[in-house]
Amino acid sequence: MARIHPKTYETSTPTQVAFIGLGVMGYPMAGHLAQAGHAVTVYNRNPSKANAWCAEFPGHASAPTPREAAMGADMVFCCVGNDDDLRAVMLGADGALSGLKKGAVLVDHTTASANVARELFALAHTQGVHFVDAPVSGGEAGAINGQLTVMCGGEAAAFERMKPVAMAFSKAVTLMGASGAGQLTKMVNQVCIAGLVQGLAEGIAFGMKAGLQMEQVLDVIGKGAAQSWQMDNRGKTMVADKFDFGFAVDWMRKDLGLVIDEAKRNGARVPVTALVDQFYADVQAMGGNRLDTSSLVKRLR
Repeated sequence: MARIHPKTYETSTPTQVAFIGLGVMGYPMAGHLAQAGHAVTVYNRNPSKANAWCAEFPGHASAPTPREAAMGADMVFCCVGNDDDLRAVMLGADGALSGLKKGAVLVDHTTASANVARELFALAHTQGVHFVDAPVSGGEAGAINGQLTVMCGGEAAAFERMKPVAMAFSKAVTLMGASGAGQLTKMVNQVCIAGLVQGLAEGIAFGMKAGLQMEQVLDVIGKGAAQSWQMDNRGKTMVADKFDFGFAVDWMRKDLGLVIDEAKRNGARVPVTALVDQFYADVQAMGGNRLDTSSLVKRLR
């Protein structure tokens, strides 16, 4: 069964690309690149996932190392877990950077620190390679549907080259500024989501304690100023105590840790973010590591 939903792809020049990291996000993202007509070579730390992807998208290839995946590619996309994972697949003798030709574009969709983005930008530059940090928003559903929002940092010329290719799995790809700006924009995104989900959790818990029919309440207030994506897509599942989809608590804690570290560096005050991060720690202590982020409501029941 296909892991992606078909979409109408914008016209772009067929490109030799590699995709490194076939997790929840990377697998469908690479699939959209294949379906859009690009020649794709994939790498995954667990080779069975790469083999499964190649079986689903015949005519494309897998490689045993990031370096070999990147060799000959005009553009390399990456989506892994964190800074350490990113360095592991980018650096060293088997890393993608050692296999990239001069003039290639390396696009990183990992939600990582702005520091590692700038580090890789500088290393790539010494090799004549262009680097764009490009974290995404939209979750697994956005990846499957090819409707991700991509926030980019880097040089304008490299961005203009990668944008039409990245549109295969996106609804919007935007340059936010110099190297690191994409990651910083994603941090703003996560700050806003954390506050919204906590507010929604408190509202639902309050309404249930008050004896209200919360499905009806959400229908009504969802037509007014309280409306949000989180309310539309997670409100009723929170009421129903369903959290087996979406963005995991462990991933959100990793992202909020990046925010808090960056805030310490730049002097920003993020008291609500720090508090919600600790609420997510409570959910982890309850065994909710892999539950959707909307599981914040569990600690209020």
